[in-house]
Amino acid sequence: MSPSKVMKWVTGGAEAFLGIPFFGGLFIISQGWIPLFVMLILHIITLLLTSKDGGANGGSILGIITSCVGWVPILGMIMHIITAIVLFFTALKPDSNVVKTM
Repeated sequence: MSPSKVMKWVTGGAEAFLGIPFFGGLFIISQGWIPLFVMLILHIITLLLTSKDGGANGGSILGIITSCVGWVPILGMIMHIITAIVLFFTALKPDSNVVKTM
């Protein structure tokens, strides 16, 4: 499994946690919105790794946007959930530069 796929699973799991109603928001607020900054950095790293591997980068781009608007209560929760779903689906897709042999 490529490093970009591992990062998609990790960031997708973290986004799913942050999207849990009440608990995700409580975690973000109790930590002084630092989790949003950490997720922004992780999504940028994932985007760079995905670009290098030739994989789908929509989830990482959506994650960057989510990290920027995640402080808005209801919008943030919805964006975290959508981002987690997109990241999980893009992690399942094969990278475009991987050659399969039979």
